[in-house]
Amino acid sequence: MRGLAGKIVPPIVVLALIVVAWGAAVKVFALPPFLVPSPLAVASVVVERADMLFSGCLATAITATLGLAIAAVVGIVAGIVISSSRLLLSGVYPIASFLQTVPLVAVAPLLVIWLGYGAPPATAAAALVALFPVLANTIDGLRGVDPHFHEVFTLYHANRFQRWWKLEIPGAVPGIVTGLRIATGLSVIGSIVGEFVSGYAGESAPIGMIVMSAMRESRTDIVFAAIALSSLVGLALFGIVSVGGALLLRAWHPSIR
Repeated sequence: MRGLAGKIVPPIVVLALIVVAWGAAVKVFALPPFLVPSPLAVASVVVERADMLFSGCLATAITATLGLAIAAVVGIVAGIVISSSRLLLSGVYPIASFLQTVPLVAVAPLLVIWLGYGAPPATAAAALVALFPVLANTIDGLRGVDPHFHEVFTLYHANRFQRWWKLEIPGAVPGIVTGLRIATGLSVIGSIVGEFVSGYAGESAPIGMIVMSAMRESRTDIVFAAIALSSLVGLALFGIVSVGGALLLRAWHPSIR
C-alpha cells in the first residue's frame, strides 16, 4: 500500500497545486472568462452539462479504444512479419516511418470521404496515429535480442519457431508494452482530430464536436471541461494498458516486479 500511495499521492498533489495556481492567476490578473475560466467555472459547467459532456466522453472513449485495439493488433502482427525478413525491413519500414510524418489533420478529410461521417473515420484516425509506436517498438524489440542468446539457441539446435517463440517474443514484450503505452495518448488525440472533421452534433456528439461548438459560442469553460474529460479518457486507457502490460511482463519476465 505504501508503494501504491507513493505513486498516486505525488501526482494528485502536483495537480492540486496547478489548479490552485490557475485559480489564483485568474483572480490576480482579472482574466476574462472567455479567455481563461476559473477552475470553479469549469467545475460548474461539468455539473450543469454533465449529460452532454459525459456522453461525448463515452463516444470519444469508444472510438479511441477501438482505434488503439486496431493499432495494437495490426502493429504487433506487422512488426512480427516485417522483422522476420531483411527485405521487408529495408523496404517497408522506411515507408511506414515516412507515413508517420504525414499530418493527421491533412489525412482526416480523406477518411471522411472514404468512410463517411461519424465514428468510423474517428476510429480510423485514432488507429493511424497510434499504429507507428506499436509497430516500431515491436520491430526494435524483436531485433534487439542479445546475440549471445541466439548463439545459445543455435548451440541447442533450436528451430526457427522455437527461437521466435522462446527468445524473440519474450525479448520484445517490454518494447511492445512501451509502444502500447505511447499509443494510448495518441489514440485519444487521433480520435478527437478525426471528430473535428467527421463528428456530428446533437446529444451524442463526441468531445471533438463539443469543443468545436463551444469555441463558436466562446464558451471557453466548456472547452476546458471537454479537454479535462478527454485527458481522463487518455489516463484511463493508459492505466488499463499499464496494468495489462505489468501482468504480461510478469508472465514473460518473472524477475520483473
